[in-house]
Amino acid sequence: MKHHAVPFRLRVGTQDVVIALFVTVMQVQGTLARVAAEGAPRPLTDFGNLGFALLVVSGLVVAVRRRWPVPVFVTAALASLVYYGLDFPDGPGWLGLFVALYTLAAYGDGRRSLVIAGVSTAVLAIWWLFAAADIEPRAAIGWVFFRIGASVMSVALGESVRSRRVIAADAQQRAELAERTREEEARARVDAERLRIAREVHDTVAHAIAIINVQSGVTAHVLDKRPDRAREALQAIEQTSSRALREMRTILGVLRDDNDGRVPYPGLEQIDELTAKARDAGLDVTLEATAPATPLPSAVGSAAYRILQESITNVISHVGPTRVTVALNPGVDVLEIRVTDEGRRTGSGADRPSGNGTDPSARAGRGILGMRERCQLLGGELDAKPTPGGGFEVTARLPLAPTGSRL
Repeated sequence: MKHHAVPFRLRVGTQDVVIALFVTVMQVQGTLARVAAEGAPRPLTDFGNLGFALLVVSGLVVAVRRRWPVPVFVTAALASLVYYGLDFPDGPGWLGLFVALYTLAAYGDGRRSLVIAGVSTAVLAIWWLFAAADIEPRAAIGWVFFRIGASVMSVALGESVRSRRVIAADAQQRAELAERTREEEARARVDAERLRIAREVHDTVAHAIAIINVQSGVTAHVLDKRPDRAREALQAIEQTSSRALREMRTILGVLRDDNDGRVPYPGLEQIDELTAKARDAGLDVTLEATAPATPLPSAVGSAAYRILQESITNVISHVGPTRVTVALNPGVDVLEIRVTDEGRRTGSGADRPSGNGTDPSARAGRGILGMRERCQLLGGELDAKPTPGGGFEVTARLPLAPTGSRL
């Protein structure tokens, strides 16, 4: 078993403490070494060891540079101004200042920190020019321009680090947003598929149960007196239940298909079979259909079939034997579907299902809602309302080029 070594890294706070100690030691030791080699106009021990204190303060303050970049820079800058203003010996006492300047650009709040860094660099440059007034000109130019160049490089390096960090954070946010978007789209697709399956199951089962209910009532009513009629009703029950089972297997087969295969759903090609079943259930169906000039899109044909099926199912369930007119009018860009019934007939006998066929609220269930959703998905509209004669009318308009919402 192989073991991969984990690279050792200090925590951010610990890193800053180490850097602060390093800067402090370099400033103090470097200055002492230069004083020992060249001498100094003012010893570090003057004013109660103020020179040592300024070097230590400007170095140790780096330990909290990322937490408070502006105060750290201000502290280091003031310490540097006082140090050189009192003519303490030259040396690497600027190291803490440049680290603080870099931190201000890298970890500040963007534009405001850059403005502070730029203005401060200009002020320090002017101060350094005054401080170098008593130095030999050639040495003074090198002394000043080294500090100005180091300041500019510190700001540029800090801004580069800040920009990279901002770009990385922005990329991370975009990645998280893309992931959330993918998850939301996946949930939306799952919800849409569940809704589609629920509509298919409802339309298939509700239509079959309605016909079986009517035919069962007919069988019970005529079993003794008209066995031939009872036999026909039982055959209709068998055919209806068999077709419902086939359609349910089709739906479940799509769910189990690993290849996400799509099988053809019923379309207007089965309208004659649909109206024949309705007649077997006791409806007097008149079909007024005009052949479309061009083949209908499969989505439109399937939605039209399901709307017709649900409308006829509602008539069977809530009205019973009555006259129904089914009209199909394919236009240039819209397919209009109209299903109109004349309402409940009086004296229907045993063939009449229970329920109120004249009360619109009796029909306003999941069926009409499902039909309306089918229309809206294709950019169409559906209107369901009672007629003056006590019947009910469902009108649907489906664009032949679907423009509705896609889930």
